[in-house]
Amino acid sequence: MEFTIDATGKKLGRVTSLAASYLRGKMDTGFAPNKISDVKVTIVNASKLDLSERRLNEELQTYSGYPGGQKIETRGHLKDRRGIREVIMRTVRGMLPRNKLRTDTLKNLIIND
Repeated sequence: MEFTIDATGKKLGRVTSLAASYLRGKMDTGFAPNKISDVKVTIVNASKLDLSERRLNEELQTYSGYPGGQKIETRGHLKDRRGIREVIMRTVRGMLPRNKLRTDTLKNLIIND
């Protein structure tokens, strides 16, 4: 099963929450939380996403686990450095459950600029 989401003029949270829901298989009648769904989600026109100035200035944190390993960067800086694809991937990743299926589930997400 394949789903296509057009991101033109839509907010980041709306697009990513819909993508996360599709990736989990919530729209399927045979939903099982312990199985990876057979769904491919494609987000098109990602560069036309409506990102407000407030959302671009939000800080994202990563921590390696070592002393001094905390890194803080804004979403706007991440967008300039890695592109809009990385911003969407990190947002969808945060909406998926933190278990062994998360990395395999994210492989079914395709983002096109």
